[in-house]
Amino acid sequence: MLTEDDILDGKILIVDDEISNVKLLEQMLHQRGYSSITVCTDPHEGLKRYQEWGPDLVLLDLNMPGMDGFQFLKEIQVYEQNNTPPPILILTANNSNEVRLRALLAGAMDFITKPFNVIEALARIKNMLDVRLLHNQVQQQNQDLDKKIQERTQQLVDTRREVIQRLGRAAEYRDNETGMHVIRMSKFSALLAEANGMTPEECDLILNASPMHDIGKIGIPDRILLKPGRLTAEEWEVMKTHTTIGAEILSGSSSAMMKMAESIALTHHEKWDGSGYPSNTEGEDIPIEGRIVAICDVFDALTSDRPYKKAWTVEEAVAELEKCAGQHFDPDLVDKFKTILSQVKEIKNQYVDTPDQFPDLEKFLTNS
Repeated sequence: MLTEDDILDGKILIVDDEISNVKLLEQMLHQRGYSSITVCTDPHEGLKRYQEWGPDLVLLDLNMPGMDGFQFLKEIQVYEQNNTPPPILILTANNSNEVRLRALLAGAMDFITKPFNVIEALARIKNMLDVRLLHNQVQQQNQDLDKKIQERTQQLVDTRREVIQRLGRAAEYRDNETGMHVIRMSKFSALLAEANGMTPEECDLILNASPMHDIGKIGIPDRILLKPGRLTAEEWEVMKTHTTIGAEILSGSSSAMMKMAESIALTHHEKWDGSGYPSNTEGEDIPIEGRIVAICDVFDALTSDRPYKKAWTVEEAVAELEKCAGQHFDPDLVDKFKTILSQVKEIKNQYVDTPDQFPDLEKFLTNS
């Protein structure tokens, strides 16, 4: 609610070339207790002051040299085209309906007839300030509410992101790959998504969702997941279920990030020629995020040391991607991956594997 002090603090701009009228209005307002009054006898200066000061009410004469009140009103409408202008109270000795209608159509809200009736003028000024300041108050409350909603929405987004990131860490601790693998491949994936023309929002989703690609491995028995030797055919069939297990873990959410993580978990082992798993999906029927992560995941695995192999060189890994383009990988994405190699190498140099290294994924992904 507005108090009387709020109204008396309202900013009033008087634009009138007649000094006697200006002095009368100023004196009248000061005696009533209004404390924030600006006077301009030059309409051009008045317009400049309007734009700089942002008054809550304008008392405007219509008949002025150089720029009459109608032109002043027009300039205000142009200036405030994206905002609600303050009320304009017209000062006029012309009581004709034509003038009043023209002024109303130009944006005026009310009139004070010269010579002024003090009681009537103060009442009109108070009423118009009351409406304007209430409008400002409601607008500020709406802005505050919007800010709180945005903050709460961001908290929910951050919470969902944290859940996904912690699930990713769970998968890391179950496998013998370091946390740096998921960091590198997720950053590669975001870069490749960008090279493929995806939006910044989609690239961010891939960055944050791709660490979940192997979350389903938490459902694979240790005797298979951690077996040092080659898997039997039966064990390999169990291992392949990590895709469907991962998708099931991530399913059922309305979050765009969780949905993308579910898709990546399910499809990152599908192959372009349809020989992948779990569904033998082929070509562009494989979601783009699955095709992107497939390339980035394999590339990083090839160029990283593992207990069973030495790291390949970047050149050897790229040659393998080219060899498998059109069979394992989307050939167009392989070509685009080659365009980001310089950035890929920078990432590999920045995020190097060290023994027993499990980095803080929340910090990494939040700051990326």
